[in-house]
Amino acid sequence: MKALSKTTRSIKPAEVEKKWHLIDAEGLVVGRLAVIVANLLRGKHKPSFTPHVDCGDHVVVINADKVHFTGNKLKDKHYYKHTGYPGGIKDVTAGKVLEGRFPERVLEKAVERMVPRGPLGRAQMRALHLYAGTEHPHAGTQPQPLDVASMNRKNKVAK
Repeated sequence: MKALSKTTRSIKPAEVEKKWHLIDAEGLVVGRLAVIVANLLRGKHKPSFTPHVDCGDHVVVINADKVHFTGNKLKDKHYYKHTGYPGGIKDVTAGKVLEGRFPERVLEKAVERMVPRGPLGRAQMRALHLYAGTEHPHAGTQPQPLDVASMNRKNKVAK
C-alpha cells in the first residue's frame, strides 16, 4: 500500500495546458457570468491550480451585448472615470454603456475587477476574448461550448 503524499505540487508555467471555452452570454446575468469567467481565466477549476502562475484557460464570450442586470442596476449602476483635471470625474450608467459603441466593456470591467491586480491579472485578462455579436475569429482553436445557463437557474434572466 502506497502512503499518501503530504506535499502540494506547484506547477511551473511551462507545464500549463490551456484549453479554450466558448460561452454564449445572451440572457445571462452579468455578475454571475463574470464569476464563472474569472474562475476559468484564473484556472481555479483545475486541480493543479497555482495562485502565482497563469494556469487559466482562454475564454471566448459571444453576444456580450445581450447580458442582463437584475433589479434596477441598468439605470442605477454607474461607471466612473477621472480625466485627471480638478473636478473631472465622469460617470455613465450601465444602460448607456450597453447601448453604446462598446457594450462588451460591461462584462470586461466586471471580470477585470475579479482577477488579481498586477502583471499576473493582466496576463490572465489577455486570455479573455469578448465579442458583441455571434461571430468570433477563434474557430480554429475549436473552443468547447460551456452552457452557463444550465449550471444554475439564477444565471439566466427569465423573460
